[in-house]
Order: sequence, then C-alpha cells, then structure tokens
Amino acid sequence: MKIEIDREACISVATCVQIAPKTFELDDEGIAIIKDVKGNDKETILQAAKSCPVNAVIVYDDDGTQLWPKK
Repeated sequence: MKIEIDREACISVATCVQIAPKTFELDDEGIAIIKDVKGNDKETILQAAKSCPVNAVIVYDDDGTQLWPKK
C-alpha cells in the first residue's frame, strides 16, 4: 500500500488523524502527514482516506492502482 497527501488540498480537518492516528498526524502547519504507512490496518487507512472532505489522502494498492479517490 502507498499513501500520498496532497498538501495543497489538505484543509486540516484531521478526520484522517482521528480514524487512523497511528498512520497520520498533523505537522506544524496543521497539514496531514504520514507518520507510519503501516501504523493502522489497510481498511482503517482506506476509511481514513475516504473521510477526507477534499480527498487530500490518496491511497494506492501494492500494484500501484489508485484505490481512493476513485478515478
């Protein structure tokens, strides 16, 4: 699994941090960052990505297929 954060899109709602706190945290600017890509299980990480109101969390499977947001 690969996770990216679109820093320009992130609006600091932090639902990703609330749902998957072992994977995401906010940096000093209040923007989401990846703390540990394996901090939470894959389903929790995907749920956290889906919770972002601006789709700033992008999730890919191991083959590089984008899982979220759906293309």
